[in-house]
Amino acid sequence: MAIRLSEGAISSIVQGGTPSQPLLQVISIRKITNGPPRYRVLMSDGIHTLSSFLLATQLNYMGDDGLIAVNCVCQINRFICNTMKDGRRAVVIVDLKVVRTADQVNGKIGNPVPINEGQTQQSAAVANLTTIKQPVQNDTPSDAASVHSIPAKIENKLPSKSGGMRGPPNSIGASQTKVVPIACLNPYQSKWTIRARVTNKSQIRTWSNSRGEGKLFSIELLDESGEIRATVFTDQVDKFFPLIEVNKVYFVSKATLKTANKQYTSVKNDYEMTFNNETSVIPCSDGDDLPTVQFEFVPINQLESKDKDTMLDIIGICKSFEDVTKITVRSNNREVSKRNIFLMDTSGKVVSTTLWGEDAEKFDGSGQPVVAIKGARLSDFGGRSLSVLSSSTVLINPDIPEAFKLRAWFDTEGQVMEGTSISDMKGGSTGGNTNWKVLLEVKNENLGHGDKPDYYTTVGTIVYLRKENCMYQACPTADCNKKVVDQQNGLYRCEKCDREFPNFKYRMILSVNLADFGENQWVTCFQETSEAILGQNANYLGELKDSNEQAFEEVFQNANFRSFTCRIRVKLETYNDESRIKATMMDVKPVDHKEYSKRLIMNIRKHAATQAF
Repeated sequence: MAIRLSEGAISSIVQGGTPSQPLLQVISIRKITNGPPRYRVLMSDGIHTLSSFLLATQLNYMGDDGLIAVNCVCQINRFICNTMKDGRRAVVIVDLKVVRTADQVNGKIGNPVPINEGQTQQSAAVANLTTIKQPVQNDTPSDAASVHSIPAKIENKLPSKSGGMRGPPNSIGASQTKVVPIACLNPYQSKWTIRARVTNKSQIRTWSNSRGEGKLFSIELLDESGEIRATVFTDQVDKFFPLIEVNKVYFVSKATLKTANKQYTSVKNDYEMTFNNETSVIPCSDGDDLPTVQFEFVPINQLESKDKDTMLDIIGICKSFEDVTKITVRSNNREVSKRNIFLMDTSGKVVSTTLWGEDAEKFDGSGQPVVAIKGARLSDFGGRSLSVLSSSTVLINPDIPEAFKLRAWFDTEGQVMEGTSISDMKGGSTGGNTNWKVLLEVKNENLGHGDKPDYYTTVGTIVYLRKENCMYQACPTADCNKKVVDQQNGLYRCEKCDREFPNFKYRMILSVNLADFGENQWVTCFQETSEAILGQNANYLGELKDSNEQAFEEVFQNANFRSFTCRIRVKLETYNDESRIKATMMDVKPVDHKEYSKRLIMNIRKHAATQAF
């Protein structure tokens, strides 16, 4: 079936028009290599051709994968025009759809000829001059030039000159200044203005090194054509931090552009901004047409194939979460908050994600919310895990289709899935309440016999605690748990630190026998999990052992036959040519009987449905 192109669309675009969803044919396409990779496309409307079509960078994949080919017909759903210094129109294609592939089209449609942009614009200008018999006295050449340099849609949204604001209102009248799409920015432009929404704003961070001290914060800006990251340094922080608000729209001009460091951002732009003394940021009251945060989500089951330190976007249900803890950063001796949450998506995979600072303190995962993160960093620490940076954006239950789809899946079927963790981190809970097993399943499935340790969650009851030699005197320094040697002179020596101390701290290594209805398992518990099971801290127990043996015994007796939700790590280890499974308690919490009962009911229904077939 023949297809008819949108004849006259290219002539309209060249003269400043915005035809709605024109159908154009690709005559040629080539990749621009002098600079960041872009695709330049020669397109035809059946009458004229225009060679200044550019694919927005987010559409580069269509050129890379051959989705756009010579002779195919495309519907241009969204595009942005920018007038270059020589008067030609650069058309940035933001969204398009291939309606006929090259195989479905019988060669070139019509006999199009290259459009002469200069003559077209000149004839339009002459037509306007003949209409206006008496020129207006206040019009100047620069005013006329500025009208052509700003797309009509954007020009009407600029602040008026009478508003008294600094920046674009005073400089837009100059022919050199243009409101341009973010996708068209490059370091070789000297005067420009963008109109963009702030989608992310970091907290102020400080630094101190041999070159001095300073502070900074960063923002992410988004318009219809793309996004860009901007960083504000010391002298400008106090000026711009209180002015800029997330989700507000601003006119930004006179910032410095440079090649982006992709190691620190997931923003899809080859360039980034730095604010300077000349930078102008002016609020725009009308920005409803601009998009909000844009995501390119990576499924959790694909994280294992990604490179370490990759910056990416992720969305998942908060399957479980840990309590917030405080840690001290060694580099600056500053205390920060930390919390691990465990996200699961429709792939059934679970990844550990670390929140920091305010994100960690304010997070509430009790309702198993949908969490979307833009710009998380991938780590290979213990399999695969994610970390939220100061430049990341964290949204809880966002108003986006992916979140609604994920919630519907989880409420209908996802919540009965066990989930498989890809985050096998040592020294911490690594998947929350995922990979649920009963102890007989652990034994029958030979968990722990692979190259990597296995993790599982179970509900078990303490039936015996081996209290003999469960405590030892350790080095009192914060980062050392080495056993000290009593010098018998009031001092205790740590061989690791090569120092003597007048005191020590108590540490615990407790062996417990955990049982359920079908099997039992010996598990080793270190300091934190031992204290959680016994309900007392190690230093108190050490003093009690030395001063009141009966009270010490009662603490252990009271812990017997108590049930816990346990996260356990199992691995086959060899010692003195003897191999055996070593089980280590990674996390232990009191049983949430409401949630546990809900899980049991779901499992009963699942097994009942299986038996019915």
